Amino acid sequence: MISELLFMNGYAVYVLSAFSFTLLSFLGLYLVTKIQFVKEQKKFVAKFGSLNTEQANTAKSQKINKEILANATNN
Repeated sequence: MISELLFMNGYAVYVLSAFSFTLLSFLGLYLVTKIQFVKEQKKFVAKFGSLNTEQANTAKSQKINKEILANATNN
């Protein structure tokens, strides 16, 4: 009974290899995206990390900077 379930009528190799490939692809995509996000976040902090009060308020009022700052404070 269990062996029939594990072998999936001879299709286990195909099903498990497809599942493994998909899982590894998603993991790779996640890691690449995470690395790029951290890199961009570091560039943003380097550019806007040492602003005076007026420049900081101007940067905070811009839409894209609001989104980046919201994500930076969550991490």
